Amino acid sequence: MGNFESSIFRSGVWMETEGGDHWDLRVSVHDSDIATIEFKPSGSAAGRFYLGFQPRDYFNDPADHDPVDLAAESEGFSQWAAIVLGKEISPTEVRAVMAEEDVDEPVDTFVEDTVTRLLTRLGIPLPLWL
Repeated sequence: MGNFESSIFRSGVWMETEGGDHWDLRVSVHDSDIATIEFKPSGSAAGRFYLGFQPRDYFNDPADHDPVDLAAESEGFSQWAAIVLGKEISPTEVRAVMAEEDVDEPVDTFVEDTVTRLLTRLGIPLPLWL
């Protein structure tokens, strides 16, 4: 059985998702296969993308969640990191870890490894469950 965890990052500290609506970043892992990354959007970004699998592919249901505009989300996340964290990460780097559509097997067997790589690249601490 995979890992199911969710935490929010606010003011440099990770806490359980019950921390309210005031957060900078939310990371949720579903069965060690999908990680949902939510951030306060900028520009045309919706503020959400996935690592590992996209839910619509994982559950084999195209109606499950809207498709992710990978270009807009990677650009938005790059801008968010610069503004909120003061960290430079290129949209190309973000795009490299994002879940593409129709993935048969993601790069990492456990999505927690991908989450760790992204958070480490941003220079922020890892939640305790990682």
